[in-house]
Amino acid sequence: MKTTIKKETLQFLKDIKKNNDRDWFTKNKDKYVAASENFLEFVQSVIDSVAKFDKSVASIEPKDCVFRIYRDTRFAKDKSPYKTFFGAHLMGKNNCGIAGYYFHFEPGNSFLAGGVHTSEPAQLKAIREEISENGKEFLKIINDKTFKENFKIEGEKLQNAPKGFDKEDAMGEYMKYKELMIHHHVEDKEILSEGFVDYAAKIFRAMVPFNTFINEPVMSLK
Repeated sequence: MKTTIKKETLQFLKDIKKNNDRDWFTKNKDKYVAASENFLEFVQSVIDSVAKFDKSVASIEPKDCVFRIYRDTRFAKDKSPYKTFFGAHLMGKNNCGIAGYYFHFEPGNSFLAGGVHTSEPAQLKAIREEISENGKEFLKIINDKTFKENFKIEGEKLQNAPKGFDKEDAMGEYMKYKELMIHHHVEDKEILSEGFVDYAAKIFRAMVPFNTFINEPVMSLK
């Protein structure tokens, strides 16, 4: 049976945004536990659905891809102790440089994402080389009707061509990206709907060509 996100789960995230302190969290720990369990069960449902078209995620455990709610504030100006969202990456939390399927559930600011957020220098160089050498294939992917209807490429960009690459390269604008992510915004009412597991899986399936293109040069480094 597919698990849906409960209203109480989103309400907890709204509440912790207003009460981001340890005293409130301690007093409402039971609400966090319930919301966390609901999210974990939802993630398992999505893993089961995504595994039907991407077998690489079949063995992933929800606990291994869900991010902790506790913030690392050691080097942050913002010292609030808790995140105000639930997040999970179906390639694993620490699988740096590998494009996968990401959930970000935050009331009013939720999205499904693919591509890569952080890459090691060698990985980013390999991705840029792939874009330069196989530009037609990359453009075919991002200009596909389904892609354009569902995603937009986001990420920090350089002002100029990356070092070691021709500034006149026809794919230069895409090679300037320091992170190549694709986002699909979702409304709170969509998240709470009974069909959201299937909807999320459908959106993730549409990410496969983009993720595959990104991952091929990265995986060749291993």
